[in-house]
Amino acid sequence: MNIVCLDLEGVLIPEMWIMIAEATATEELRLTTRDISDFDALMRHRINVLGRRGITLADIQEITRDVEPLAGATEFLCDLRQLSQVAILSDTFVQFVSSIMARLDYPLLLCNELLCDEEGTVTGYRLRQEDGKRRAVEAFRDLNLYVQAVGDSFNDISMLRAAHHGFLFRPSETVSNAHPDLTRADDHDELLDRIRTSSRSPGMTKCS
Repeated sequence: MNIVCLDLEGVLIPEMWIMIAEATATEELRLTTRDISDFDALMRHRINVLGRRGITLADIQEITRDVEPLAGATEFLCDLRQLSQVAILSDTFVQFVSSIMARLDYPLLLCNELLCDEEGTVTGYRLRQEDGKRRAVEAFRDLNLYVQAVGDSFNDISMLRAAHHGFLFRPSETVSNAHPDLTRADDHDELLDRIRTSSRSPGMTKCS
């Protein structure tokens, strides 16, 4: 049996922190895991900026409530689920994504949680588990599943390398140049073809 583990932001939906940066005119929030490989350092930076700017969780949820999937992502996910089991392994936060999960027809999602005080100020975050993407892939492999993984950023690399086959999707040149041996795809059709080609179960029915 196959399972494909997908990153969420940059693969199926836009980068939410960039959306927040643009909506609040806060340039410091544009940094993502494409820019900073240390996730804890990146999150401490974000939380500090949110506090200084007085941006609350309610503000963030208002911005992210109407996020739409990337062009082609809904069709890609529909077709992929005819080929394989699918799990979304993301460093996003459960408070961000309830609406977008509905638009994606509720795939399995494993992600993290923001911590807030009574006023809704973001004070910290709770990881589902340390290096959770890699460890989820390893757990799937321990279940004797053939695991393929897709990501776009530095925080996806350990997941991609733990999988039987890992793919970079539209990575930045910095990420791509740092890991030139990983298979790259630059649109969802190409990604689906690459997954199908390296799958142990090549049969698939197109969604109507």
